[in-house]
Amino acid sequence: MENTTIDQLFKEKRPTLKYLAAQFTNDPDEREDLVQETMVRSLASIEKFVKHPKLMSWLYIIMKNTYINQYTRNKRLENYRSEYISTGYRNDMTTNRGESNFVASDIQHALNSLSKDYYNAFVMFLEGFKYYEIAEHLQIPEGTVKTRIHMARKSLQKQLKIYSKSVD
Repeated sequence: MENTTIDQLFKEKRPTLKYLAAQFTNDPDEREDLVQETMVRSLASIEKFVKHPKLMSWLYIIMKNTYINQYTRNKRLENYRSEYISTGYRNDMTTNRGESNFVASDIQHALNSLSKDYYNAFVMFLEGFKYYEIAEHLQIPEGTVKTRIHMARKSLQKQLKIYSKSVD
């Protein structure tokens, strides 16, 4: 399909996509990003749907899944940070920025000690990518991705054992 046809199609559908994006977020910048991401993700299969009567339904599903994936990715990253930075080791009554810096430094050191293969897979997973997306990006089998993430977790748990809550 020609680029001008795709460009024209997106120009026609952009107002409707913006309207649909308003269902997910009130922030105009986030709406615009969501519309852009929807268009980018639809490019892979747009030729199949250009003349299809359910084109907008298909684009809406892409938009919804994109929003859900971004939301899940952000929550996962937020949970990871709060889990590893706020430790059970520290007394909740006092906070010490220096101590937090040491914890963050230890986490970064532990991450940096991972092999490049484990580090890349683990960081992509933390950013919210699915196993199959990581596998495609790194051009390795999905099972290898799962193994690398598992091994990275085990290594990080071992290195950061001092921060785990002790059960006595």
